[in-house]
Amino acid sequence: MNIIDLATFFTNTAKLSALPTYIEKALKQASEGNEIILTGKAPVWLYLSVAHALHGKAKKLTYRSPVTGDVIIFDHNPY
Repeated sequence: MNIIDLATFFTNTAKLSALPTYIEKALKQASEGNEIILTGKAPVWLYLSVAHALHGKAKKLTYRSPVTGDVIIFDHNPY
């Protein structure tokens, strides 16, 4: 299981112009076929973009927040 902290992708404020770089970092950290947890203080557009990029690459994607706990975004594990 890989934990990707989106807050580590930028300093101060995430920039939409840097989105391709953020996605590249997430894909690199995720690797192929793993269970991934996305966490960290980041804008919604960054979470949505990274989740979309990981679909088809990750076996399972979970959002983790201190408020909600773990929320499964998708789970493609047949078992």
